[in-house]
Amino acid sequence: MIRVLLVHDTELMRSALTALLDREEDIDVVAESWESAPDRARAQRPHVCVVDVDCPGASRLPSRPVDRDCALLVLATTARPGSLRRAAEARALGFVDKDAQPSQLPRAIRLMATGRRYVDGTLALDLLRAATAPLTPRELGVLSLAAKGASAPEIARSLRLSIGTVRNYMCAITRKTGARNRIDAIRISRDAGWV
Repeated sequence: MIRVLLVHDTELMRSALTALLDREEDIDVVAESWESAPDRARAQRPHVCVVDVDCPGASRLPSRPVDRDCALLVLATTARPGSLRRAAEARALGFVDKDAQPSQLPRAIRLMATGRRYVDGTLALDLLRAATAPLTPRELGVLSLAAKGASAPEIARSLRLSIGTVRNYMCAITRKTGARNRIDAIRISRDAGWV
């Protein structure tokens, strides 16, 4: 029996995905929110953890809710390479497009339970784009604070930088994202899943 921990912030989606996986005779699934997933993972010791990388709780992805023996499979949306990059940095081994046929999820789980990788073909190009992220980690940190509404002086204090350095980062971010201004850079980066 393959033990699966399904992590999603939305009750309706957790229920729907659990119902899909409950039809499989060789899969035992337990669904949790991001908040309670770490405790459940310790108790259940799942073989595969399935997470929706676009959930608000997925910002915790680098601190994965499972142990190292558990394969991480992410549900993702195309055209969001930033989300895929965060998942790859969290050592995800499987990627399933949320628009895929329902039969792909159990198939991916079975492959991953045997130690193999699974990449949905529709996400392959986005995974390649994710490998060539246009922004550095420091630029992403600056942009993330800007996206939360922080001013240049607030960002400077938070990251212990000078205001001029923050402005230089914002100029670089605007240029690298092809944006017209700070607001446009935030929009572009959110759409791509970088912040």
